[in-house]
Amino acid sequence: MRVKRGIVRKRKHNKYRKAAKGYRDRRGTCFKLSKDAVEKALVYAYRDRKVKKREFRRLWITRINAAARLFDLSYSKFMRGLSLAKVELDRKSLADIAMNNPESFAKIAEKAKGALASS
Repeated sequence: MRVKRGIVRKRKHNKYRKAAKGYRDRRGTCFKLSKDAVEKALVYAYRDRKVKKREFRRLWITRINAAARLFDLSYSKFMRGLSLAKVELDRKSLADIAMNNPESFAKIAEKAKGALASS
């Protein structure tokens, strides 16, 4: 018996067309083009979820470095001082403190400096 796949194929095509809504020209309307465009977009989305984490870590390190240099410490010396002082704050928290609460960051920097001096 012959199988034509009428409704199944239509649903599959509509799924891709719906995902491609807003795409320009025939990429949003033609199945073949929208399928390629949607699959490529999904590849970019997967990749960029990883890239986003890298970029935020770079931003946090830059902010911590800028704040640490106000206290005559480089980023690496500051982080070494924190590990010697047994301060367990992640980079995200440190960057937030450096931006929004400079008084607290000054105390943390002094702690790191003291730990470096005593070692």
